[in-house]
Amino acid sequence: MTPSRFFLTEMAQRILPALICVMISGCAAVGPDYQRPETAAVPKAYVGPGSDWKIAVPQADIPKGKWWEIFRDPVLNQLETDAADGNQDLKAAFARFTQARATADVARSSLFPRLGISVQPVDQRDSKNRPVGGKPDQTYDTLTVPFDFSYEFDLWGRVRRVVESANAQTQASADDVESVKLAIQAEIAADYLALRALDADRVLLLSSIEAYRKSLDLIQNRRAGGMVSDLDVAQAETVLETTRAQLPDNALQRVKYRNALAVLTGKNAASFHLKDRPLDMTPIAVPTGLPSELLERRPDIAAAERRMAAANANIGVATAAFFPTVKFSGQAGFQSGGMDMLLDWPSRFWAVGPSLTLPLFQGGQLTAGLLQAKAGYEETVARYRQTVLTAFSEVENNLAAVYLLADEYGRVQTALQSARRQLQLAENRYRSGLVTYLDVATAQNVVLAAERSGVRLQGQQLVALAGLVKSLGGGWRSAKSSSM
Repeated sequence: MTPSRFFLTEMAQRILPALICVMISGCAAVGPDYQRPETAAVPKAYVGPGSDWKIAVPQADIPKGKWWEIFRDPVLNQLETDAADGNQDLKAAFARFTQARATADVARSSLFPRLGISVQPVDQRDSKNRPVGGKPDQTYDTLTVPFDFSYEFDLWGRVRRVVESANAQTQASADDVESVKLAIQAEIAADYLALRALDADRVLLLSSIEAYRKSLDLIQNRRAGGMVSDLDVAQAETVLETTRAQLPDNALQRVKYRNALAVLTGKNAASFHLKDRPLDMTPIAVPTGLPSELLERRPDIAAAERRMAAANANIGVATAAFFPTVKFSGQAGFQSGGMDMLLDWPSRFWAVGPSLTLPLFQGGQLTAGLLQAKAGYEETVARYRQTVLTAFSEVENNLAAVYLLADEYGRVQTALQSARRQLQLAENRYRSGLVTYLDVATAQNVVLAAERSGVRLQGQQLVALAGLVKSLGGGWRSAKSSSM
């Protein structure tokens, strides 16, 4: 056997028993094992009209799919795809997840021994008055090649709790990515639908302006023939110009939504354009009797729950600080005055041994650290419960909006039919000379207001539907179903 192999065998015989002792002496980690706490009192089911959805446990990894495809709009589909590739908030969230995952890897590395090697060439001169050893009043070279070995015995589970906390934080960060992604998807859908509603409103304004212009021409001709007074002309002009004055506000609102979509998709607002296209989507029915796992997919709930687990593990880390720290370290290698003798057997050296560190007096630091960890856990519990309550509130709000806006839209359509009949009667009476043009102008304003209200409500219905999808965590498709 060569000297170097004999040396390594000798070291292994000394280190291996210590490692076996570590494995044998492993014990349960101190601190409380994590259990998901009960949430605050929540309703058994949603109280929105036509629903009987129930709460379930968080599970953000349930597939959500491309839920926005329920709107059947290819432009919206493309915007969602562009956002997945170009949104900067999403990229930042993914970068935070990568950091959390790397932090977990760093924590996990503490479970393994540390082994390193270094080369230490030294040009040294010892003092002539040195009391012992060395080479007094001489200059000489020393070449040292040591292997350093260290390992902490995780007797109390401190390292395991650190790893547990880091893993939970990584999972929470992954849920944060999904939360940001869902928020972006829902915002794109809402902004796009609102923009299309503005397009429909613009078409309605332009058609009304054209109708009012023709009416004004007719009245001006009648005024030239002495059939009506200047008052009728002024009233017709007022209706026309008042309607025209609403176009800039429509354009401004559209610009804001367009620029918002540009930012959400990671594009420059100056070069981002969407062609005018009125909203022509049919109402989408929300099914009843949906399965209980719908709320499980909310990533913000899942992230809050994982942060509770991480905070709980931190209590174990703080508890382990009260116990002794046992480490095993060693150093072995070769040392000589030059390269020619470095690997000779007599040049070997080694030093191995355990160390035990026991905190005796820390001025209350350890107790304060434990109290801090427990308070941190209580904070995450409160945030988790608040997140669940907020989730229920958001679902209730959006569910109520979907149904109540649909009811309001139906009533507005009925009112619109009555307003159109009123306008027709007013126009007939005006042509017969029974009323002034004021009655016609009033009826025109009522019709236009009802038509615009219908367009606005149709857009709000679809926006509320996108909000409902977001509040449910990504649509109403269950884990066992492939349809929305």
